[in-house]
Formats: sequence, C-alpha cells, structure tokens
Amino acid sequence: MQAIEVRNLIKKYDKITVLDDLDLNINEGEFYCLMGPNGSGKTTLSSIIASIRQPTSGEVKIFGKKPEQSKRLIGYIPQENFSDPNLTGLENIHYFARMLGYSNNDAKVIGQELIKKVGLFEERNKKVSKFSGGMRKKLELSTILFPHIRIFILDEPTTGLDPAARRNFFGLIDELKDKSTTVLLISHIGSDAELAARVGLMDKGKIIKEGSPDELKNGSGLKNIINIELSVKNEKVKNILSSSTKVSSCLKQMKVTKSILMRYPK
Repeated sequence: MQAIEVRNLIKKYDKITVLDDLDLNINEGEFYCLMGPNGSGKTTLSSIIASIRQPTSGEVKIFGKKPEQSKRLIGYIPQENFSDPNLTGLENIHYFARMLGYSNNDAKVIGQELIKKVGLFEERNKKVSKFSGGMRKKLELSTILFPHIRIFILDEPTTGLDPAARRNFFGLIDELKDKSTTVLLISHIGSDAELAARVGLMDKGKIIKEGSPDELKNGSGLKNIINIELSVKNEKVKNILSSSTKVSSCLKQMKVTKSILMRYPK
C-alpha cells in the first residue's frame, strides 16, 4: 500500500518555482530519505506532505486521502526545536497530547509512557532549558510516537548534534518504530541516508535520481567518503589537508575516490 503519493506537485513563490512537477511514491513501512543541496525544495516538499503548506498545483495523498484529512496520522519534526524551554519534559508532552485532542487524564498517562520510551523518565520534571541538545531532540521525538501516528516526517532532525548523539537518535527511531510505520527523512548527511531503504536525490525542485544507498553509491563511482568535522570554521586546515601528500597517499590506498568533505558547525 502507498503511504505517500505525490503527483505533478508544483509550488511557486511569486515567480520562483520551488517544486517543479514532482512525483514521489513511498510505501507503507518504508524508510525513505530525501537528500539534496540547500534550496532544492526538500523542506517545502515535506511541509506540503505534512499539510503545513499548500501546493500551487498537483496532488498529495496519504493512504489514499488528502493530507488535511490525514493529519492525525502524521508526526512531523521540523529542523528547529519546538519544545517549550520553560516547561518540563513531561509538561511538553502533556501539552502536545492535549492539542491532539486527548483528555487530560489520557494525556497524563500517555505522557508518562512516551517519556519512558525515549529514555527521559528520570528527567521528566526538569525544565527543557536545562536539557542537552540530544535530550531535547529525544523529547521532541516523543511527540510523533502517539499511538495513532503512522508516518514520521523528520526534517534534518539531528541538526546541531554531534555524531554520537546523532547515532543514538536514529537508533532510538529504529527501536521505536514498528514495521508498518513509514519514515520520510530529510537529510544532507550521507551516514543518515545509509539507514534508508531508498534515497531520493533532489535538485531544483525535482527528484533527479532514486535508489537504495548502495545503488546510488555504485552508480556515482564513489567508494568511500572521509568526513572531517571541525570545531570552528577554518579554511587553513581545509587547505592543508586537501593539499597534503600524506593524506593523498592514504586516500589512494583506501581507494577513496572523493578526497575530503569538510563540515563546519552551523
């Protein structure tokens, strides 16, 4: 069964076309990742699927229905943190449960269950302003784990997290989702895309290529990538590493066809 169907989707802002006659199919229970450069339309597409934005034209269906008829089935985590730092972890979940229509008593019960699921029960009464970045992402993950939700839409959910916290976050998603849960991940990080069954590459408002992570890597001729994360933006370090004969020799021995990808903190 198709969880997400997108047909001839167009989104324009004035004269700028952000999505250009885009088609997309994601099966129920599939983990699908969208990758592409900034401005390629990934966030716009995910927000239209989540019924936060409206398209200029085209059609989106969620399990055969319009997104606005299926909002209750979709859990959406945007790039920016959205939990209230002035509330405790438990108060945040309770607030979102009430917004979704749960009674006060049910919201309290569900809140206790969800905060245990994401491993924050000991911190449940701590204000979110005291949470680490990883803890806050875990808390926000809990808001898409309500029993009725069948699609997770994750838009760059680990932005700002270190590699260990990022791995923990996705490990938790894999642990918590069941076989019928559909995941749409928006990411620019290759190691995140490795978790997906299929990856779609976006550019200029279109999906230009699709396939499994291995198929896309093999098709590109790219064997390995070395990611070097710097604590501060430093072009001098980048230039030294890129021009180093020792680094080049090491890359050659490892059969790395793309030399070095530098990532700086945002």
